[in-house]
Amino acid sequence: MASYKFFEEYDHHVTDDLKKNYADILERVGEDISREGILKTPERAAKAIQFLTSGHCQDPEQILKSAMFAEDYNDMVIIKDVELYSLCEHHMLPFFGKAHIAYIPNGHIVGLSKIPRVVDVFARRLQVQERLTHDILECINHTLKPKGVAVVIEAAHMCMMMRGVQKQNSLTTTSGFRGQFEKIETRNEFLKLISSDLS
Repeated sequence: MASYKFFEEYDHHVTDDLKKNYADILERVGEDISREGILKTPERAAKAIQFLTSGHCQDPEQILKSAMFAEDYNDMVIIKDVELYSLCEHHMLPFFGKAHIAYIPNGHIVGLSKIPRVVDVFARRLQVQERLTHDILECINHTLKPKGVAVVIEAAHMCMMMRGVQKQNSLTTTSGFRGQFEKIETRNEFLKLISSDLS
């Protein structure tokens, strides 16, 4: 709750500056910022970018800690098909896809909704897919201290689709493994369980 309150204050503080900056950008690309369709675009764009980067003001470890429960469960827990939307830090264009996450508890489990929330926190920052994968992996590993963690992300990047090489069907897959998932048999079990979701 504290992180959300902080974001509200941050949002209120910077909106006017962001609105002016977006208005300047629109004028520089040749738009008439007084026309009806564009009149409120600077404000809308400012609110959108604040939401899409709101993860900078949130603590993902606290999200996990808020719903950790002692439990004697030692088998793999998998959360599949977690939708994610992020902005590439190089061009500030979207990339989007899904994450598959697994962990093997070590005395504690976590509320299932908290892992998708952690994905959202890291995705709502300027990112690259490689670091996003690492951030999610290390947050879960450091906070829960499980016997193992695995993260696989598959995403499409608008910076490759709309500009540059303009490849419409290209997907990028990244992965990370810690603990027991570094063993080939455990890793293969996880990959087999999510294989129907991967291209």
